[in-house]
Amino acid sequence: MEFIVEEGKHLHEECSTIVLPALSIGNVGQLAVDLMVSSTRAERIGFLDDPNVLPCVGNDAYGPVPQGELALPLEAYDLSSNGLTLLQQRSPVVKGKMVEFAKNLADFAAASGKKDVVVLSSLDFARWQNIDMSSGLQMYYLSSTNTDGTDDHCEQLNWKRLQEYNPDQRGWKYLSTLAEGNATQEDNFPFEDELEEEDYYPSLPFAALFSCFKARGLKVTCLLCYCSEGDNIPDAFHLAEAASKLLGLSPSNFHGNEGGKWLVPFSWNTVYGPPPDMSIF
Repeated sequence: MEFIVEEGKHLHEECSTIVLPALSIGNVGQLAVDLMVSSTRAERIGFLDDPNVLPCVGNDAYGPVPQGELALPLEAYDLSSNGLTLLQQRSPVVKGKMVEFAKNLADFAAASGKKDVVVLSSLDFARWQNIDMSSGLQMYYLSSTNTDGTDDHCEQLNWKRLQEYNPDQRGWKYLSTLAEGNATQEDNFPFEDELEEEDYYPSLPFAALFSCFKARGLKVTCLLCYCSEGDNIPDAFHLAEAASKLLGLSPSNFHGNEGGKWLVPFSWNTVYGPPPDMSIF
């Protein structure tokens, strides 16, 4: 993985925490990072080039006025006032290369002086076993702070540890050995069509990122919400709100639309395509 710095810019050493999405159902993690970049007006400092990520290119995601800036697969934004680096991923990882990508990303984070990692992702609502909507949408987490995945700060925020996490389960143990370089990806794990119910969570992108960052000695916290495919913008707001709480950010200081605390990215205007042609009705 290579980091390309934009002309006249540089990595800020004080940015010791990195926030990034893990691609999953509804792309909620990516939408949440989009919302955070737009609302904090973080500065794009460069982009990452990794052979395991599919290439893509698009228009500027945040500005209504064209400035000649293109959106690329992996972009890094710094918010030096809060010590944060926001990493946006806009295209999927090549099939079968998620662990290699996660290793490269963990190596980059460690080499650039990052200490803490926050991974934002979503889970399939159909697999939610213990549904409790009494307090609204529930946030789940997984942390490297303790062996069992718990974290006192997350518990104080009334979030629940991902109940399905079991470090002794074969999928999680396999990921750990891969992340530590003690196995090859072909060893000791079933083919995709042979996965059992307990293998679902370790097979997701957030799990590979969690294992690889942890193996590099970084503190990593995954924030997870259950959702279904469809209009996932409300889920993105929910996840971005949770990330702000964890990071100690105050959304009231953000550059929101019309006095609001969140600034909706310009690209969201067409996120579900143009409106229907009214002449057909």
